[in-house]
Amino acid sequence: MAFVGLFTFFLFSVLLLMVAVPVLGGPLGMALLPMLSLGFMIASRSAAAGGPVHALQLIEGLRHPDRARRRAQWLLCGLYALGSMVVISLADWVDGGLFEDLQRLIAQTGADGKPSPELDAILADPRLAQGMLVRVGLAGLLSVPFWHAPALVHWGGQGLGQALFTSTLALWRTRGALTVYLLGWAGAMLVVALAVTLVGLATGARQALGLLTMPIGLVFSASFYVSLWFSFTDTFGEPDPALAPGP
Repeated sequence: MAFVGLFTFFLFSVLLLMVAVPVLGGPLGMALLPMLSLGFMIASRSAAAGGPVHALQLIEGLRHPDRARRRAQWLLCGLYALGSMVVISLADWVDGGLFEDLQRLIAQTGADGKPSPELDAILADPRLAQGMLVRVGLAGLLSVPFWHAPALVHWGGQGLGQALFTSTLALWRTRGALTVYLLGWAGAMLVVALAVTLVGLATGARQALGLLTMPIGLVFSASFYVSLWFSFTDTFGEPDPALAPGP
C-alpha cells in the first residue's frame, strides 16, 4: 500500500502540474518520469532494509549533495521530456491526431454512457494502428538508454553520456532476461484482465467490476516500478552505501 500511495502521489502531483501550467505541464510531467523510476528504486532499497517509504524519495536524485550528479539528473529529465515530445509529435503526425480524438470520444462515452458514432470510424482507420505502432516502438527505444541511467548517476556517479551508454549496453547484454521480464509482466496483466472480464460476464456485474480497473492498474504500476530496483541490482549488483547518502 505504501508503494501504491507513492505512485498515486506522483500521478496526483503531475495532474496538479498540468492544471497549474496548462502548456508546459505535460512536458514537465514527462520530465519527472526518470525521477519516478529512481525514486521507486530508492524506496524499494529502503523498504528491503526495513526503512520507510515516503514522497521525498521521488526527488532524492535531484537533492543529491554532489552537484555533478544533480546536474546530470536534471539533464536526464530534460532529455527524456524532449525525446517524449518528439515521439508524441511523430505519432500524432502519423495518425493525424486520431489517438487524441479517440481519447476524447472514450471520455465522452464514459461520461454519458452513449457510444459516439465517430468511434467506430476512428477504430477502423488504419492510421490509428500505425500511430500506435510508432508510439509504442519509439517509446520503447527511448526507454532503453534511460532504463538504468538515473540509478547509474545516483549510485554509480556516472556522467550523463556514460550513464545513457551503460544503460543501453546493459539492456543489450541482458536482452534475454529483459524479454522474459517484459513478457512476464504482459502475461500477468493479460491474465488479470481476462479474469476480471470473465467474472463480470459470469456475474453480470460488469459495471461494478469496471470500478476495479483503476486500483488494479495502480497496483500493477507500483509493482512494476518496485521491480526496477531488482532489475538494477541483478545487472550491476548492490550499490556501495558509500556512493550515495541515505537509503
